[in-house]
Amino acid sequence: MSDTLRVYCDPLGQFVTLPSKPRRIVSLASGLTEALVHMGYSKAVVGISSWCPNFTPQLLVPIVGDYLTVDEENLRAVQPDLILFTTGVQRGLARKLLKHGFPVYVLPLPNSVHGILENVLALGALLDDMSAARALTQRWDRFLLDLKAGALNPKPRIYAELWFGKHARMTGGLTFVHDLIESAGGENIFGYHRKGYLPLDLDEVTRLKPDILLIYSEPEYPIDPIALQGERGWSFPLIHADTAPQHNLVHDGPSMMDVAAWLSHSIREVWRIEK
Repeated sequence: MSDTLRVYCDPLGQFVTLPSKPRRIVSLASGLTEALVHMGYSKAVVGISSWCPNFTPQLLVPIVGDYLTVDEENLRAVQPDLILFTTGVQRGLARKLLKHGFPVYVLPLPNSVHGILENVLALGALLDDMSAARALTQRWDRFLLDLKAGALNPKPRIYAELWFGKHARMTGGLTFVHDLIESAGGENIFGYHRKGYLPLDLDEVTRLKPDILLIYSEPEYPIDPIALQGERGWSFPLIHADTAPQHNLVHDGPSMMDVAAWLSHSIREVWRIEK
Protein backbone atom coordinates (compact mmCIF):
# COMPACT_ATOMS: atom_id res chain seq x y z
CA MET A 1 0.00 0.00 0.00
CA SER A 2 1.25 3.50 -0.84
CA ASP A 3 2.50 5.70 1.99
CA THR A 4 0.74 8.67 0.44
CA LEU A 5 -2.82 9.54 -0.48
CA ARG A 6 -3.65 11.73 -3.44
CA VAL A 7 -7.10 13.16 -2.82
CA TYR A 8 -9.18 15.87 -4.42
CA CYS A 9 -9.98 18.74 -2.06
CA ASP A 10 -13.03 20.44 -3.49
CA PRO A 11 -12.77 23.69 -1.45
CA LEU A 12 -9.24 24.14 -2.83
CA GLY A 13 -10.24 23.06 -6.33
CA GLN A 14 -7.26 20.73 -6.71
CA PHE A 15 -5.66 17.44 -5.70
CA VAL A 16 -3.45 17.38 -2.61
CA THR A 17 -0.99 14.71 -1.53
CA LEU A 18 -1.08 13.63 2.10
CA PRO A 19 0.27 10.72 4.15
CA SER A 20 -2.00 7.69 3.96
CA LYS A 21 -1.99 7.62 7.78
CA PRO A 22 -1.21 11.13 9.10
CA ARG A 23 0.16 11.12 12.61
CA ARG A 24 1.30 14.73 13.14
CA ILE A 25 -1.86 16.77 12.79
CA VAL A 26 -2.39 20.49 13.19
CA SER A 27 -6.03 21.51 13.50
CA LEU A 28 -7.01 25.17 13.28
CA ALA A 29 -10.75 24.48 13.56
CA SER A 30 -11.93 23.76 17.10
CA GLY A 31 -14.77 21.44 16.05
CA LEU A 32 -12.37 19.24 14.10
CA THR A 33 -9.86 19.31 16.94
CA GLU A 34 -12.49 18.11 19.38
CA ALA A 35 -13.60 15.41 16.95
CA LEU A 36 -10.00 14.15 16.73
CA VAL A 37 -9.90 13.82 20.52
CA HIS A 38 -13.21 11.92 20.60
CA MET A 39 -11.96 9.60 17.87
CA GLY A 40 -8.90 8.71 19.96
CA TYR A 41 -6.29 10.81 18.16
CA SER A 42 -5.15 13.13 20.95
CA LYS A 43 -1.56 11.93 20.66
CA ALA A 44 -1.55 12.64 16.93
CA VAL A 45 -2.38 16.33 17.40
CA VAL A 46 0.81 18.42 17.48
CA GLY A 47 -0.61 21.93 17.01
CA ILE A 48 -3.86 23.81 17.49
CA SER A 49 -5.40 27.27 17.25
CA SER A 50 -5.81 29.64 20.18
CA TRP A 51 -9.55 28.86 20.27
CA CYS A 52 -9.20 25.07 20.51
CA PRO A 53 -8.23 24.85 24.23
CA ASN A 54 -11.74 26.02 25.13
CA PHE A 55 -12.97 22.61 23.97
CA THR A 56 -9.87 20.42 24.32
CA PRO A 57 -8.01 21.60 27.45
CA GLN A 58 -6.38 18.17 27.73
CA LEU A 59 -4.30 18.83 24.60
CA LEU A 60 -1.02 20.22 25.91
CA VAL A 61 0.39 21.05 22.49
CA PRO A 62 1.69 24.27 20.88
CA ILE A 63 -0.70 26.95 19.74
CA VAL A 64 0.53 27.76 16.24
CA GLY A 65 -2.03 30.42 15.30
CA ASP A 66 -5.59 31.58 15.58
CA TYR A 67 -8.57 31.20 13.26
CA LEU A 68 -7.14 33.55 10.61
CA THR A 69 -3.36 33.61 11.05
CA VAL A 70 -0.47 31.27 11.80
CA ASP A 71 3.17 31.66 12.74
CA GLU A 72 4.81 29.70 9.93
CA GLU A 73 8.02 29.25 11.91
CA ASN A 74 6.12 27.65 14.79
CA LEU A 75 4.09 25.64 12.31
CA ARG A 76 7.21 24.19 10.65
CA ALA A 77 8.68 23.44 14.08
CA VAL A 78 5.92 20.93 14.86
CA GLN A 79 6.48 19.17 11.50
CA PRO A 80 2.82 18.58 10.56
CA ASP A 81 1.88 15.94 8.01
CA LEU A 82 -1.73 17.21 7.90
CA ILE A 83 -3.14 20.68 8.59
CA LEU A 84 -6.92 20.98 8.88
CA PHE A 85 -8.97 24.03 7.95
CA THR A 86 -12.57 24.87 7.16
CA THR A 87 -13.93 27.01 4.35
CA GLY A 88 -15.12 30.60 4.69
CA VAL A 89 -12.49 33.01 5.95
CA GLN A 90 -9.97 30.20 6.60
CA ARG A 91 -9.76 29.20 2.95
CA GLY A 92 -7.36 32.01 2.02
CA LEU A 93 -4.91 30.97 4.72
CA ALA A 94 -5.14 27.34 3.61
CA ARG A 95 -4.32 28.30 0.02
CA LYS A 96 -1.37 30.39 1.18
CA LEU A 97 0.09 27.56 3.24
CA LEU A 98 -0.47 25.08 0.42
CA LYS A 99 1.63 27.30 -1.86
CA HIS A 100 4.32 27.30 0.82
CA GLY A 101 4.48 23.52 0.72
CA PHE A 102 2.41 22.61 3.77
CA PRO A 103 0.15 19.49 3.75
CA VAL A 104 -3.24 21.19 3.82
CA TYR A 105 -6.80 19.87 3.66
CA VAL A 106 -9.98 21.95 3.88
CA LEU A 107 -13.39 20.72 5.03
CA PRO A 108 -16.57 22.69 4.29
CA LEU A 109 -18.32 24.80 6.89
CA PRO A 110 -21.44 22.77 7.72
CA ASN A 111 -24.95 24.14 7.19
CA SER A 112 -26.59 21.39 9.25
CA VAL A 113 -25.87 18.64 11.74
CA HIS A 114 -25.74 16.31 8.75
CA GLY A 115 -22.92 18.44 7.34
CA ILE A 116 -21.02 18.19 10.61
CA LEU A 117 -21.32 14.41 10.63
CA GLU A 118 -20.27 14.30 6.97
CA ASN A 119 -17.11 16.20 7.92
CA VAL A 120 -16.35 13.70 10.69
CA LEU A 121 -16.62 10.88 8.15
CA ALA A 122 -14.30 12.76 5.79
CA LEU A 123 -11.88 13.18 8.69
CA GLY A 124 -12.03 9.44 9.31
CA ALA A 125 -11.18 8.86 5.65
CA LEU A 126 -8.14 11.13 5.92
CA LEU A 127 -6.99 9.21 9.01
CA ASP A 128 -7.74 5.82 7.42
CA ASP A 129 -10.00 5.10 10.39
CA MET A 130 -13.59 4.94 9.23
CA SER A 131 -14.55 2.82 12.25
CA ALA A 132 -13.71 5.59 14.71
CA ALA A 133 -15.47 8.17 12.56
CA ARG A 134 -18.64 6.09 12.22
CA ALA A 135 -18.70 5.31 15.93
CA LEU A 136 -18.61 9.03 16.73
CA THR A 137 -21.18 10.05 14.11
CA GLN A 138 -23.59 7.28 15.14
CA ARG A 139 -23.31 8.17 18.82
CA TRP A 140 -23.79 11.87 18.04
CA ASP A 141 -26.76 11.29 15.72
CA ARG A 142 -28.43 8.86 18.13
CA PHE A 143 -28.06 11.27 21.04
CA LEU A 144 -29.76 14.12 19.18
CA LEU A 145 -32.52 11.88 17.86
CA ASP A 146 -33.24 10.45 21.32
CA LEU A 147 -33.31 13.95 22.80
CA LYS A 148 -35.70 15.15 20.11
CA ALA A 149 -37.96 12.12 20.62
CA GLY A 150 -38.56 13.23 24.20
CA ALA A 151 -39.45 16.81 23.29
CA LEU A 152 -42.38 18.71 24.71
CA ASN A 153 -45.64 18.66 22.79
CA PRO A 154 -46.44 21.21 21.52
CA LYS A 155 -42.92 22.55 21.13
CA PRO A 156 -42.17 26.03 22.48
CA ARG A 157 -41.55 28.50 19.65
CA ILE A 158 -38.07 29.98 19.96
CA TYR A 159 -36.49 33.15 18.61
CA ALA A 160 -32.70 32.66 18.55
CA GLU A 161 -30.57 35.79 18.29
CA LEU A 162 -26.84 35.21 17.84
CA TRP A 163 -24.37 37.97 18.59
CA PHE A 164 -21.15 37.45 16.62
CA GLY A 165 -19.05 40.08 18.33
CA LYS A 166 -20.91 43.36 17.87
CA HIS A 167 -23.15 42.00 15.14
CA ALA A 168 -26.51 40.35 15.84
CA ARG A 169 -28.25 37.91 13.52
CA MET A 170 -31.50 35.97 13.60
CA THR A 171 -31.27 32.20 13.09
CA GLY A 172 -32.71 30.87 9.84
CA GLY A 173 -33.12 27.31 8.64
CA LEU A 174 -29.80 26.78 6.84
CA THR A 175 -27.56 26.37 9.87
CA PHE A 176 -26.79 23.62 12.36
CA VAL A 177 -27.97 26.00 15.10
CA HIS A 178 -31.49 25.45 13.74
CA ASP A 179 -30.98 21.67 14.05
CA LEU A 180 -29.64 22.10 17.57
CA ILE A 181 -32.75 24.03 18.64
CA GLU A 182 -35.04 21.43 17.06
CA SER A 183 -33.13 18.55 18.68
CA ALA A 184 -33.41 20.26 22.07
CA GLY A 185 -37.18 20.39 21.75
CA GLY A 186 -37.83 23.87 20.39
CA GLU A 187 -39.30 25.21 17.17
CA ASN A 188 -37.17 27.87 15.48
CA ILE A 189 -39.60 30.62 14.43
CA PHE A 190 -37.41 31.53 11.44
CA GLY A 191 -36.63 27.94 10.49
CA TYR A 192 -38.53 28.33 7.23
CA HIS A 193 -35.99 30.84 5.90
CA ARG A 194 -33.54 29.43 3.37
CA LYS A 195 -30.59 31.32 4.84
CA GLY A 196 -28.58 30.51 7.94
CA TYR A 197 -28.32 33.96 9.48
CA LEU A 198 -30.67 36.86 8.88
CA PRO A 199 -30.45 40.58 9.63
CA LEU A 200 -32.52 41.69 12.58
CA ASP A 201 -36.21 42.32 11.97
CA LEU A 202 -37.50 43.11 15.44
CA ASP A 203 -40.97 44.04 14.23
CA GLU A 204 -41.32 40.58 12.70
CA VAL A 205 -40.14 38.94 15.92
CA THR A 206 -42.74 40.90 17.87
CA ARG A 207 -45.42 39.93 15.37
CA LEU A 208 -44.55 36.22 15.59
CA LYS A 209 -44.73 36.26 19.41
CA PRO A 210 -42.15 33.57 20.29
CA ASP A 211 -42.54 31.64 23.51
CA ILE A 212 -38.84 31.88 24.40
CA LEU A 213 -36.00 34.25 23.56
CA LEU A 214 -32.63 32.48 23.13
CA ILE A 215 -29.61 34.78 23.00
CA TYR A 216 -25.99 33.82 22.34
CA SER A 217 -23.19 36.29 23.02
CA GLU A 218 -19.41 36.30 23.34
CA PRO A 219 -17.42 37.55 26.37
CA GLU A 220 -15.48 40.13 24.33
CA TYR A 221 -18.76 41.92 23.61
CA PRO A 222 -21.05 41.06 26.54
CA ILE A 223 -24.78 41.45 26.06
CA ASP A 224 -27.22 42.15 28.87
CA PRO A 225 -30.26 40.30 27.54
CA ILE A 226 -32.60 41.64 30.22
CA ALA A 227 -31.66 45.23 29.40
CA LEU A 228 -31.97 44.39 25.71
CA GLN A 229 -35.50 43.11 26.26
CA GLY A 230 -36.38 46.27 28.14
CA GLU A 231 -35.11 48.46 25.31
CA ARG A 232 -37.29 46.54 22.87
CA GLY A 233 -40.36 46.39 25.07
CA TRP A 234 -40.29 42.59 25.19
CA SER A 235 -40.99 40.26 28.08
CA PHE A 236 -40.30 36.84 26.55
CA PRO A 237 -38.91 34.11 28.85
CA LEU A 238 -35.16 34.12 28.36
CA ILE A 239 -32.30 31.65 27.88
CA HIS A 240 -28.81 33.15 27.61
CA ALA A 241 -26.09 31.06 25.95
CA ASP A 242 -22.39 31.90 25.94
CA THR A 243 -19.06 30.48 24.77
CA ALA A 244 -18.68 27.91 27.56
CA PRO A 245 -18.37 24.45 25.95
CA GLN A 246 -21.67 23.26 27.44
CA HIS A 247 -23.54 26.41 26.26
CA ASN A 248 -21.91 27.30 22.94
CA LEU A 249 -24.60 27.21 20.24
CA VAL A 250 -22.22 27.95 17.35
CA HIS A 251 -19.56 25.29 18.00
CA ASP A 252 -19.66 22.26 15.69
CA GLY A 253 -17.69 19.75 17.75
CA PRO A 254 -18.90 16.73 19.77
CA SER A 255 -19.62 18.92 22.82
CA MET A 256 -22.72 19.89 20.82
CA MET A 257 -24.27 16.91 22.59
CA ASP A 258 -23.70 18.64 25.95
CA VAL A 259 -25.08 21.89 24.56
CA ALA A 260 -28.20 20.11 23.29
CA ALA A 261 -28.76 18.51 26.70
CA TRP A 262 -28.32 21.86 28.49
CA LEU A 263 -30.61 23.63 26.02
CA SER A 264 -33.27 20.93 26.33
CA HIS A 265 -33.21 21.24 30.12
CA SER A 266 -33.29 25.04 29.92
CA ILE A 267 -36.24 25.03 27.52
CA ARG A 268 -38.18 22.72 29.83
CA GLU A 269 -37.39 24.80 32.92
CA VAL A 270 -38.29 28.12 31.29
CA TRP A 271 -41.43 26.69 29.72
CA ARG A 272 -42.52 25.06 33.00
CA ILE A 273 -42.15 28.37 34.85
CA GLU A 274 -43.97 30.25 32.11
CA LYS A 275 -46.86 27.79 32.12
